Amino acid sequence: MAVKLYELVGTDAGRPFSSYCWRTRMALAHKGLSAESIPWRFTEKSAIAPHGSEKVPVMLDGDRAVADSWTIANYLEDTYPDRPSLFGGAGGRAMARFLNAWGDIAIVGGIFPLIIADIPKNLAAEDADYFRASREARFGKSLEEVMASRDQAVIGFRRSLEPLRQTLKTQAFIGGDTPDYADYIVFGGFQWARVVSPFKLLEESDSVHAWRERLLDAFDGLARKSPGHPV
Repeated sequence: MAVKLYELVGTDAGRPFSSYCWRTRMALAHKGLSAESIPWRFTEKSAIAPHGSEKVPVMLDGDRAVADSWTIANYLEDTYPDRPSLFGGAGGRAMARFLNAWGDIAIVGGIFPLIIADIPKNLAAEDADYFRASREARFGKSLEEVMASRDQAVIGFRRSLEPLRQTLKTQAFIGGDTPDYADYIVFGGFQWARVVSPFKLLEESDSVHAWRERLLDAFDGLARKSPGHPV
């Protein structure tokens, strides 16, 4: 049976934008697996509740449902060992576990305040209302107030990427000469931002920008072909 993937979208069903769904999309491509996309929106929790999750990605592989991007990556690695490895062994998997947490905190967490008020512009009214109410309750202020200082805050975000720049001085990808799941963890955040916001996170002269460009072109331009802003 074909693999199916529930992915977060807004008004455009062909514009998936979750950073975590993009981690999974890239992992599937790395394994040489295709997946049927099932568009999912914030207020459609009942659609994935039978699969034991309230959030996407949720992957259906035959009669098996697997939720959470990290869990999916491990499932793909263990279930399809004959296909290209996502981790390159136990040590790589252990390092990717660290990067999974760093990606959540430094990348997704660092980007979120910079694009947060742009996200509802991609959503239908019901989902935009849900997103605004839930995120404003989390931050204790309006989305616009959260994002108001982004022109200054992005400078600090760019500085936080210095460990990645140091790595890219001697290798093309976090995974070495070729990308692996460690790259997809970090790239997912940048692809999320590119899809939903016109805000410029990276300068063209930045080696992180060049790395992102290489991943946009990976797998026959899988990520680049997905609708996004030219940033």
